[in-house]
Amino acid sequence: MKTVNGHEIISLFESWSPTSLAVEGDPVGLEVGQLNRKISNVLVTLDTTEEVIEEAIAKNCNLIISHHPLFYRPIQSIRTDSFQGKVIEKLIKNDITLYTAHTNLDVAQGGVNDLLAEALDLESIELLEVTDEDNYRKLAVFVPSDFAQKVREALASAGAGKIDDYDSCSFSTVGEGRFQPLKGAEPFIGAVGKLETVEEVKIEVIFPRSLTSAVLNALHASHPYEVPAYDLLELLTPVTKNGIGRIGVLSEKMTLEQFSLFVKKKLSVPFVRVVGNLSTEIHKVAVLGGDGNKYIRKAKRMGADVLVTGDMYFHIAQDAERMGLSIVDPGHHIESIMKQGVSTKMNSMMKERGWNVHFIASEISTEPFRLF
Repeated sequence: MKTVNGHEIISLFESWSPTSLAVEGDPVGLEVGQLNRKISNVLVTLDTTEEVIEEAIAKNCNLIISHHPLFYRPIQSIRTDSFQGKVIEKLIKNDITLYTAHTNLDVAQGGVNDLLAEALDLESIELLEVTDEDNYRKLAVFVPSDFAQKVREALASAGAGKIDDYDSCSFSTVGEGRFQPLKGAEPFIGAVGKLETVEEVKIEVIFPRSLTSAVLNALHASHPYEVPAYDLLELLTPVTKNGIGRIGVLSEKMTLEQFSLFVKKKLSVPFVRVVGNLSTEIHKVAVLGGDGNKYIRKAKRMGADVLVTGDMYFHIAQDAERMGLSIVDPGHHIESIMKQGVSTKMNSMMKERGWNVHFIASEISTEPFRLF
């Protein structure tokens, strides 16, 4: 099994959930620590608290992937007698890196909202609201023949060359590369001041524009040259649409009362808040993890009978009721479905590549509400 560093793990993670999918201004990515270190175990959590860090220490995890950011806005100071300060101090003292995937994980295919839609057994699932249309790019890179396979594998691991139900797709041509290193260069092949001719392979792969950062990082990490030569081209290929929330249909219609109990059971929550006539027939369902107050009108326009979402405000709930849209609010914490979902997906990707890294779903509940 291969040991890998944080850069490789996050590059692979971002091939699935790139930061470019996040809504504008959302604080995603590396929050505390560094990625240039070997990673043994990764803890996946909804929130990062002192208790979660203790769990990471106990389970020998030196990387935490959290859904909710530790910092929603810039901080002016780090006081270790505050919640954020204590968390930062604990992370640094225990050499644990914190990385956040927030709305990019909501939007990503197979992310939070897809996990919720699948948990509710929805069929014919579509995007609730399109947030991004992703065109394709083509990378053409020139590599010494002996290193071509290594570069191909690295690009594939970053998500390049995936076309429908096929991955690792690429095209190669063999030719000669010529270059002359100048004073100050540190050439991998050849000598300063001497024109060099090398047998090289031109590798061509396509990938969604959103993966550009991950693909180029993989290229630079795997390519032997000090300065790789490559072309990056925009393609007029049909776009891939990404979006927030999901909408689908139930295999069998239910009343709102039956559906509310169904949601409670499927999402393993102690209660749900319900808006609407309990005898209303439910067939088409919109679902959005977290706070979905802004999406009641979109859900109604898309033909939803009910919107499943958290943090519903009083007056927004009244608006939904007046427009004939039922609401089932199981709470914000249903996003914790991502802990097992991300762990399962990433462990599968680790196994495929023979990487000696284990993703562990946090067992700590960060739900702040209690019922009496």
